[in-house]
Amino acid sequence: MKKNTLLLVIATLLIVSYSNAQPRNSEAGPNTSPAPDYSDLQYWAASPFKEDNSDVIPAFLKDEVRDTRADVFFIHPTSYFGEEKTSPWNADLRDTVVNSTTDNLSILMQTTVFNGSCRVFAPRYRQANMKTFYVFGTPVATQTFDFAYADIRNAFRWYLEHENKGRPIIIASHSQGSLHAIRLLQEFFDAKPLQKQLVCAYVIGYPIEKKAFKTIHVGEKSDQTGCFVGWRTYAKGELPKLIAAENGNSVCVNPLTWTTSEQWASPELHQGIMFGFDTVVPHTVGAGIEPSSKILWINTDVVLDDEKKPIKNYHVYDYNLFWMNIRQNVKDRIDAFLKN
Repeated sequence: MKKNTLLLVIATLLIVSYSNAQPRNSEAGPNTSPAPDYSDLQYWAASPFKEDNSDVIPAFLKDEVRDTRADVFFIHPTSYFGEEKTSPWNADLRDTVVNSTTDNLSILMQTTVFNGSCRVFAPRYRQANMKTFYVFGTPVATQTFDFAYADIRNAFRWYLEHENKGRPIIIASHSQGSLHAIRLLQEFFDAKPLQKQLVCAYVIGYPIEKKAFKTIHVGEKSDQTGCFVGWRTYAKGELPKLIAAENGNSVCVNPLTWTTSEQWASPELHQGIMFGFDTVVPHTVGAGIEPSSKILWINTDVVLDDEKKPIKNYHVYDYNLFWMNIRQNVKDRIDAFLKN
């Protein structure tokens, strides 16, 4: 098995999605690591001004015509899994293990979906430890997420001031990153002048409440702009109790149809799973939105688990399952945005 696929398998064992988290106790104190200076490239996991894993092009796209007509600001998911009782709540950006995990998982396997038509900006931030989701809603969790978001806000402000220059913007994220992306969209885009520059927000792997935004609407067609899309992926028939308890108060877009229709989408619409980075496997995923919970159900014969065990929660593969569909959709939305 290739190294990157193995890393994803390890991540599957480590990452517990928000919907499955259970309350626990933790005794660690607050984080006091130095704040990032976003004028320094070391604090960017991905930037068009340095060589990094967001630049990598898979072998099957070596002849693809690429451009950089827009920018994507990507907020990466959790890559900080410190010991539960003793680790600080927020990551230290000097932690080489955390940085390497970020770079070799989300930056390589997720941000690269955008490099066919975007400059990629992905800040390092003092992300919340995975344990924070186990005490979600408590004062310490709120403080921890606020601490992480402050870095993201500062990174985005730096990007706007120094690099945007009126260019079209895509906001993209996964898991913990999507928790922060919702807040970023509310603060900077929703009913704000900057909304005019929003191509689309890909807010994936986290619940998006129906009333999350005032004027940013859910995407209902593949070339809609100024909108948001998102999904949480599970095997068909799987409905976790905590998701059922949401009573359907979330939004889901099917990445095979780019609509909120609950009609099942055929694998014929599936352009390809990113499998082992240099391999794409098309026409292997069917998908539909589960009506009561608004999560994405899928069927696939592709074995993603190294031990060939059935997967019920595809959280870690939210991007990779639809990698080629997302890549094409990014281009389509940028085309529509620039045309209009």
